[in-house]
Amino acid sequence: MPDNLSTFVANFATAVDFQEPIEIRGDSKLAELPEWDSLAALGVIVMCDMEYGVTLTGSDLTKCVLVQDIQALVEQKKKG
Repeated sequence: MPDNLSTFVANFATAVDFQEPIEIRGDSKLAELPEWDSLAALGVIVMCDMEYGVTLTGSDLTKCVLVQDIQALVEQKKKG
């Protein structure tokens, strides 16, 4: 996993604040994560703003299927 993706996955895991430790990878499906809900999505939106300076919306997140899709979207928005 590229370094920037592994960092993003670690930040994602912190933002979602999972109750039980689980393995998260770039290809983890959001819908299959136990705590993936609107509150988790809000945490990810805040993380993207604070850590990456990128504004994501709930609508942006609904288009993402995998954790790495969020990271790709962040990278795309950073490039403008």
